[in-house]
Amino acid sequence: MEFTKEKLLRIEREGFYNVNVNPRLDLFEAIEKLKKEKNAIILAHYYQDSDIQDIADYIGDSLGLAQQAEKTSADIILFAGVHFMAETAKILNPHKKVILPDLNAGCSLSDSCPPEDFAKFKAQHPDHKVVSYINCSAGIKALSDVIVTSSNAETIVRSFPESQKLIFAPDKNLGRYVAQKTGRDMILWNGSCMVHEVFSLKRILQLKEQYPEAEIIAHPECEEPILALANFIGSTTALLKYAVKSDSQSFIVVTESGILHQMEKDAPNKHFIPAPSEGTCACNSCPHMKLNTLEKIYIAMKYEVPEITMSEELMAQALIPIRRMLDISAQAGL
Repeated sequence: MEFTKEKLLRIEREGFYNVNVNPRLDLFEAIEKLKKEKNAIILAHYYQDSDIQDIADYIGDSLGLAQQAEKTSADIILFAGVHFMAETAKILNPHKKVILPDLNAGCSLSDSCPPEDFAKFKAQHPDHKVVSYINCSAGIKALSDVIVTSSNAETIVRSFPESQKLIFAPDKNLGRYVAQKTGRDMILWNGSCMVHEVFSLKRILQLKEQYPEAEIIAHPECEEPILALANFIGSTTALLKYAVKSDSQSFIVVTESGILHQMEKDAPNKHFIPAPSEGTCACNSCPHMKLNTLEKIYIAMKYEVPEITMSEELMAQALIPIRRMLDISAQAGL
């Protein structure tokens, strides 16, 4: 299969939609071969499909992925995740090629905070420092003083003097949780993640009745009534580590269902139950994360498109708060 220059340019711009791959091709073998030929690495988020997690060189949450992107010696980074994650990798590696299998793999939380609107909001609070969750665009990062993830948000917020006024963006639920943990009175941007906003409190309570021995473990992006039920609250990586180490044998997992693949691999004798949303599905899946497929990864790796590009000025501005996050995290041993 070969593409014309015009089609490659369209793919670069729009991503893959109706691209067919020979069904007899062993995609795992073909992707591994391409990685070696091109000195490429695949970084994948826990919310990717299980096949993608299994082909990845590193699987992690946003902090771990940023740390891996910073230190990789690969020439090409293929990011199996969503757009803001690939942007972060590019900002940390301005001279490397970063590709995202589908440019439509966006983020509802990132979309909830347009840079133009946030710049006006920030201007209304000139004496505040801006703490931004990594689930935001490069434009928001460039307007921030420091970036955080759910793994390090509490540590980084505590690093500011108590007298320093803070804005937390864009996730109001994570911001509220961190404010409660740190005692800081932060101004919160009114953004949220579509995955973590639609968990059904009623259906989770019904699951708890069905599995009374199960612990409820939840991501801090969930709404407050859900967090009030949780036996443990933590980042995706923290949820995974807790589930593996806990004496409990069953867990109701209140975050995107992709993490259950690693939980089941790391603790095969335990029972993991995905928390349901308000809809008819028995789990909760991010439609943006699931746009990536093995077929798209193969073609993206083969033709090295779609490539993430930004202006040098934007990358330089966005790098400052990302670097600050990585430095604080390293000092804290995170």
